[in-house]
Amino acid sequence: MAEKRRSGPVMSDPKAAKCETDHEFLSQSGVSALLRGALLKLVESRSDDPIGFLAEHFGHLSSEVDDGSAENLTVSRSLWHLSLSHHSQRSAFNNNVRVAYELLTQSAPRRRSAGGVRGVVYTEVLRCLCSEGGLSGASAAPLLQRIQCHDYEAVPFELFRQGVLTCSVFADYIRKSQCLYAAVARAPDRPAERALCQAVLATLQEALETADGADVARYLEASAKISPAKLAQAMAEARPPSQQQEGPTMDAQEFEDAAAALFIARVRKVT
Repeated sequence: MAEKRRSGPVMSDPKAAKCETDHEFLSQSGVSALLRGALLKLVESRSDDPIGFLAEHFGHLSSEVDDGSAENLTVSRSLWHLSLSHHSQRSAFNNNVRVAYELLTQSAPRRRSAGGVRGVVYTEVLRCLCSEGGLSGASAAPLLQRIQCHDYEAVPFELFRQGVLTCSVFADYIRKSQCLYAAVARAPDRPAERALCQAVLATLQEALETADGADVARYLEASAKISPAKLAQAMAEARPPSQQQEGPTMDAQEFEDAAAALFIARVRKVT
């Protein structure tokens, strides 16, 4: 009897079998990798609203099904990764740029350019970044003309990273310049005096000239370091208290274009 018991059929543990089946299901369906990736992004972003972040993350993945072509879908996914961290969070930002770049290089492998992302896709990503950063097409065009590549060219990672960084910094810089104009204008519904605007632009140019270097983020840092006292001094010198009569004016768009030109002139043109 003892021998029969030893040689009889071994009953499997239903709980263990179910556990193994669940594990296989999650692994084979890709859910495990999906959840792991979402949690890693959450930890990286340190969001104040973890539930909201995860909801947006999975909502974004779900909406990609309706985005059209595979290439558009990949560009959309890449832009989402690029939006997860601000460029000032350099480590997280560079990691997200790397993920976006790899997604783009792996899309449409039959048509992929050897050595990097295709130029036409790279330019589209930069255009979308400027748009999402609040820049109009007219404001972004001069910058894109300097850093875009030919459609047929292969864009290596470092050039891709620099282009993405430049567009992100430029969008922040334009917002800084808008704040400067608001400080000059006496009222939101009235244009600022041209002499005052020119004085502020000269101060901005001086700040940018002290920030020469390969990292475009230094230009943003320089513009942010213009103190209220220095701004007030430049404005006082442009129009002394004894001069009460207002002169010619400059509207916000003209000021923004002039400030943008100061930045763009320092961006190295892609050749």
